Order: sequence, then structure tokens, then C-alpha cells
Amino acid sequence: MTLGGPLSTRLAAAGLSTRLLVAQALVLLAGAATSWVVATVVAPGIFHDHLLQAGVGHSSTETTHIEEAFSAALIISFAVALLASVLMALLVTGYFTRRVQRSTTQVSHAAARIADGQFGARVPSPGLGPDFDQLADTINELAERLGDVERTRRRILADLAHEMRNPLATIEAHLEALEDGVRDLDEPTLHALHAGTQRLHRLAEDISAVSRAEEGQLDSRPVPTSARQLLESASAAAQDAFDSGRVRLTVQTAEPLPDVHVDPERMAQVLANLLENALRHTPPGGTVRLSATRPEQHWVELDVVDSGEGIAPEHLPHVFERFYRADPARRRQPGSSGSGIGLSISRALVEAHGGGLSAHSAGPGQGATFSIRLPAVSG
Repeated sequence: MTLGGPLSTRLAAAGLSTRLLVAQALVLLAGAATSWVVATVVAPGIFHDHLLQAGVGHSSTETTHIEEAFSAALIISFAVALLASVLMALLVTGYFTRRVQRSTTQVSHAAARIADGQFGARVPSPGLGPDFDQLADTINELAERLGDVERTRRRILADLAHEMRNPLATIEAHLEALEDGVRDLDEPTLHALHAGTQRLHRLAEDISAVSRAEEGQLDSRPVPTSARQLLESASAAAQDAFDSGRVRLTVQTAEPLPDVHVDPERMAQVLANLLENALRHTPPGGTVRLSATRPEQHWVELDVVDSGEGIAPEHLPHVFERFYRADPARRRQPGSSGSGIGLSISRALVEAHGGGLSAHSAGPGQGATFSIRLPAVSG
């Protein structure tokens, strides 16, 4: 215990290379001790028995001399072989432990830089086999994903500040006008103040909703639901807004269609967001069509097709990003109640149901199609 305690403490404080060298040295010492016992104790007895069995005619003095010569030759041979083996093993172990230590040091330094926010840090391939290569690839992938998350976070914060600035400026301007006596607390002023606060409230709710949906924390109660019923309910709820905007809204379904396993309230929210988006970007006199088809055996597709402004091809992959602004033709119009993340919420909700949401457009002025792909109820 007196020796083991300090030794174990020193090994615990030592680096990986030192531990590997000590472990290899212990293995070599055990092998050398075993070989020495065999050469000095076991082998001479076996040799003596074989001499007796062979019936070699020698005097006891000659037999003893032969056995001593055998033992000496065996010990010398084992000693030379063991010495060469130990030296070679220690050299090889030292070489590999240095490489392992260098690789682990690189991983440690890269992890420390990543922890400090330097997401461009990368670990080079150590060349020690697939296990270490996988470790390096994992660290590099982690750094890349964290970098993407950080860039997204900064963009979202900047966009959020931009989205909040307009309603806050409106509220502040009206409050200052009331304080200065420039405006009276009349119906238009109250309406403007309510509109600004409602927009901020909507923005806060939508950000919370999309975050919970992406993390799988939204409550949902999926039940077998008719696809046609979903479209007709969404159309009925949005009809007044479309009549006010003088945009024609139609529903078209192929028969027969299987039910889809969804939460009707959540899917109604998705369709409402898509219809609001379509109405916002379809001029008066245009049309929006809700349709349902069965493109494959186990899938049902719900489409929201508008004849509006369209989307440029280079912007299609980004339309579901929060607060995405690419083309003025697709920007939210002033006074709109949208928060700028309705499409993000819709995609997260559809994916939470095991489906997918995609956007298609032939280009500016050619309209756009948003397709909801949902698993069909089997049987």
C-alpha cells in the first residue's frame, strides 16, 4: 500500500503516452520474467528427461556438462532475444504513443478553441486508423454545425430586432404624439397602438411556436382525418379574407383519398399560414387553389397553388427560413399581420407529423405551389 499509493497517484497525473509506455513495459517485464523462468527452471528438466529417454551413453559428469551447456546456451539466446524484443517494443510503443499524444493534444486544442467560439477550428487526420479518423471527423462536424447554429442565431437575432423595430417605432411615435398633445386618444390612435402591440404579441407567439415545434415539444393529438375535410375547413376559415382581397379561392380533391394521421388543429394552422402567404402575394383578380392528391401508395399531398408573384429559383431553398428576405416581390407588405416565420412554423409542424413541406415556382410572375406531404392511414 505504501508503494502502490504514490505510484498510482503518479500514474493518474501522468499523460497518456506515459501510461501507455508504463503499461507496455509491465507487459514486457512479465513476458521476460516468464521466459526466464522457463529457460532456467522448466527447460533444463525437460532436456534432462529427453537425454534419459534417448539413452545417450555418457557419464554423469558428461551429462551434467551437456545440461549446463544447454542451459547456458538457452539463457544467452533468451537474453539476447528478450533484450532485442524489449528494445524494439519500447521504440515502437514510444513512436505510437507520441503520435497518439500529438493527436489527442490536437483534439484537445481544437475543442478548446471551439468552446471559445472559434468554430473554424479543425482537427487534421491523425493517420492512426479509422477510429481516430472518425474522432477527428466528429470533432470537425461538431465545429461546423456549431458554426452554422451560431450564424443562424446571429441572423435570427438581427432579423428579430428588425421585425420589432417597426411596431415599436409606431407605438413610440403615437405615445410621444399623445404626450405632446399633437394627437388625441381617438379611435385611429387606439387602433394603431393595438395593431402594434398585437404584431409584437404575434411575433413572440410565433417564435415560441416554431422553437417548440423544431424541438418536438408541441402538444399534438394525431387522429385519422379526412384530407378533403382539412381543405374545406381551411377554405371556409379563410374565405372572408380572400373575398376582401378579391382573390378567388377554390378546393379540388381527387377521389377516393385515404385519411391522414394528423392533429386537425395543427394542420389547420399549417394551411392557414400557407393560405395567408398565398393571399399576401396574389394580386386582386388572382386565384388560389387548394387540392389533394395521392402521388404514391402511402402518401397524400395537399397543395396550395397561387397565381401570384412567384419565386426566383435561387430563393426557393430559403423560403422556409425564419425572417428570410430575398426578393422585394415576396416581402411582407406594410401593415401585414404576419410575423415573418409562418412558413418556418408550417414546415416544423408538418415534419412533426412525419411529412414534409416543399415550395415550387416556375419563376417571378409564374405563381407558387406549396406542397404538404403526409403519411396516409393504411388499411
